[in-house]
Amino acid sequence: MSAVEINKDTYLKWFESMLLMRKFEEKTGQLYGQQKIRGFCHLYIGQEAVVAGAISAMGPDDSMITAYRDHAHALALGVSANSIMAEMYGKITGCSKGKGGSMHIFSKEHNFYGGHGIVGGQIPLGAGIAFAEKYKGTKNVNICYMGDGAVRQGALNEAFNMAMLWKLPVIFVCENNGYAMGTSVERTTNMTDIYKIGLGFDMPCAPVDGMDPVAVHNAMDEAIQRARNGEGPTFLEMRTYRYRGHSMSDPAKYRTKDELEEYKAKDPIEQVREVILKEKYADDAWITSIEEKVKEIVDESVKFAEESPWPDASELYKDVYMQSDYPYQEN
Repeated sequence: MSAVEINKDTYLKWFESMLLMRKFEEKTGQLYGQQKIRGFCHLYIGQEAVVAGAISAMGPDDSMITAYRDHAHALALGVSANSIMAEMYGKITGCSKGKGGSMHIFSKEHNFYGGHGIVGGQIPLGAGIAFAEKYKGTKNVNICYMGDGAVRQGALNEAFNMAMLWKLPVIFVCENNGYAMGTSVERTTNMTDIYKIGLGFDMPCAPVDGMDPVAVHNAMDEAIQRARNGEGPTFLEMRTYRYRGHSMSDPAKYRTKDELEEYKAKDPIEQVREVILKEKYADDAWITSIEEKVKEIVDESVKFAEESPWPDASELYKDVYMQSDYPYQEN
């Protein structure tokens, strides 16, 4: 029995949330090309359902942690587009005060713990956040995302073992978009069903259609219920696809145009749009109004980032130590 049912409001929220993710990322790509955004930058275009379907199954006090393809996760959790865009510009008004950039989006207020540039480094951290929730006696759950390349890291095995041993309330989610940077899953492993890694730890695990927010929601809902009930972690392989390259410097020549078009035909935003219109949850006028609203949000985020100040040089020494008078810190 589902704890969080899918209804009309769910579809309307999915459409607006995923459209914001898509348009924000498209604008990010344009700004990167103009060198307004620099450094590393990884876009989420095509994978929106993996986050949207999770958010609709989560509770308000649950948390998320992910790797460096992190803009959409933060947006879906409610981190403002203004603060995310300003962060990518390196401005002081950014959610990480301009010190993290694209790969290190963070918001304690929204229970979003990053944004991590070390491949697989967030996996034990997700388990650690879940350990803290269990230690404090809450019912809160952590959703820990990783890419298909990160599952080859040794830290995953250590984290999975401890998470099962201690029955931690964490959902491990592999966003399998088919390519670890430019290397296909078929070239990196003999076992292409990534979810089966969980079997070695007796961890409940399953493949999920990551292009369908309904499938994502239902799988996440079940896993979250198990975690809340003290039954421990779940490992879900969300089979999705990114329309762009691994990062902004990747021309994606390792795949065919036919493959790309095959996945675009399953576009999650278009799937949700069709259901909304078919079921008469809303009409074309509502769709247009949301498109205009999203455009305004994205345009405002760029204006906010452009007009925000750069960090002062003194910021270099702030937020380095939790304790401001740490005895080994030289002034």
